[in-house]
Amino acid sequence: MKKIAAILAIMIFSLLILTSSSINHQTASAQTTDYTITSVNHQIEVMQSGHIVIRDTIHVTGQLNDGFLIGLPYKYGPHILKTVAYDANNILPINLGVQLQDRSGFYGAKITFPQGNPPVFTIIFIFANTLISPVTSNLVTGAYTVFNLDIPIYPAFTKDTANCNVTITLPATPSSISVAKDDGRVDTASFVKENLPAFTYSPAVATFTLDTGILQMIDITKLNRQITASPAGDVAVFDSYRIVNNSTVGISSLEVGVPLDASNIAVKDEFGRTLTTAVLKSSGNTQMVNVTFISPLDSGVSTMLTAEYGLPSASEQNTRFTFDFYLFPDFNYYVDEVTVTFVPPEGARFLSPQFSSLDSSSSLNREIFQETFSITKKGVSYVDYAVPSENVFQVTYDYNSLWLAFRPTLWTWALAVVGCTILAVWRRPKTSAPPRIVVSKGSAELRPDHVRAFIDAYEEKSRLASELKSLEERAQKGKIPRRRYKVQLGSLTGRSDALSKNIAGLKGILRGAGGVYADLVRQLDLAETELSEVETGMSTVEARHVRGELSLEEYKKALADYERRKEKAETTINGILLRLREEIH
Repeated sequence: MKKIAAILAIMIFSLLILTSSSINHQTASAQTTDYTITSVNHQIEVMQSGHIVIRDTIHVTGQLNDGFLIGLPYKYGPHILKTVAYDANNILPINLGVQLQDRSGFYGAKITFPQGNPPVFTIIFIFANTLISPVTSNLVTGAYTVFNLDIPIYPAFTKDTANCNVTITLPATPSSISVAKDDGRVDTASFVKENLPAFTYSPAVATFTLDTGILQMIDITKLNRQITASPAGDVAVFDSYRIVNNSTVGISSLEVGVPLDASNIAVKDEFGRTLTTAVLKSSGNTQMVNVTFISPLDSGVSTMLTAEYGLPSASEQNTRFTFDFYLFPDFNYYVDEVTVTFVPPEGARFLSPQFSSLDSSSSLNREIFQETFSITKKGVSYVDYAVPSENVFQVTYDYNSLWLAFRPTLWTWALAVVGCTILAVWRRPKTSAPPRIVVSKGSAELRPDHVRAFIDAYEEKSRLASELKSLEERAQKGKIPRRRYKVQLGSLTGRSDALSKNIAGLKGILRGAGGVYADLVRQLDLAETELSEVETGMSTVEARHVRGELSLEEYKKALADYERRKEKAETTINGILLRLREEIH
């Protein structure tokens, strides 16, 4: 009996020790994870596309070893498009859809701190534009529209917060704004909530008035940006937007973003028609361009917009070219998916970035003579430029100017081989044959291939003329070595001469066909003669002005006259090519 009592005493003593140890451990753990939220800046930002950004910048003291929980009313969870957390130096891991301790009715997110918690960090939620809706508008003039915005007006934490600063930012200053919330209505876009309780459940409706057209409920589902470098290092960009109008009314104009140093901007609709554009303002690394549609984009309808523009040339050192560019646009819209593709000249090889170190969003496509590099990212907006990440991208590639002569040389060798084969067959010994009577034939029968080949050759010659002009300008400014200039000049001139001979032969076939083709060739010859005379006249006027034979006023007047004649001749040529293209379709 004494033995049993001793065993029970030992067991009870052991349990007391373990319980005490557990309590002490929990107390220590609570102490190491205890923290205080001193303040939070709760910023509610409405994009021009109607998407909503809620940005909570949180100031804490103490330790957050178990992470940090933040929540919002559960009904807002399905509307979240993107979430990101970061401090001054790093992007922080975030887990969505978690339980906010033992409370229900909340959609929670948990942020962890791999390198120790910072005193200040930020959490951003981006919501779809389904939380905002128009209420009324001025039916007489249509000058303004009233909107309702359904938002969580306060964040939900697991601890009380000493101070919560709330700010609502709209695309423009509203003529009126009011916020209906559980703790009282306010008629201002910014206010302070003192002593915000833990687990605050705070759905609210903000009603505001904006000028009609400022807030456009659209979705940009896709943006493809292709950056192409020419052999001379010139950079051209082609942007393609897929846009859906989610508004209840039609949209007659839209702002698109292009890089800050973009030039020669031209925007077209999905039918290839050039749209009217006007540069509005600059924001960060982007300048905003207002595009006016030829006809309004109706509600629920999608369309395609394309923007073409030039960027500063890539910097060159020997055979190495370097080009810096911003990956994604910094504008007040949300884009579901953006793909940026960089296309160097044929024969170039990428030196950087090191593709082995890139993630799955990047891809390198290698063909026999061409390499292209692409980066794809989902959920792009101006928010990406607030996050500590690499937004400026640098591409370096190696390119030898001898590649300019590659294809002409290839064609020359091919023609030489074909010519030698024909000559060998023609000169081989022939068996005697009875004399034949040779009947002369007229011109070859015109086929659509002839017209198509003529148009392609003419457009290629025009493109080469533009490259020659650009090459001359670069040489005059000293931007290209003399040796390289001569190599490129010889290559371009040779290709242009070959195209001229081909065009002359095809012109003969078109003339021989008679009818409308012969008339179009005659008009083309007249326009080419006019264009040649204009270019000669402009050179003469320039020379006379340099020698002092013409005053500045006379020089400008003569130059303007020649410019008008040149534009008329070029318009005539473009019209003839368009007419020929219509004839074969």
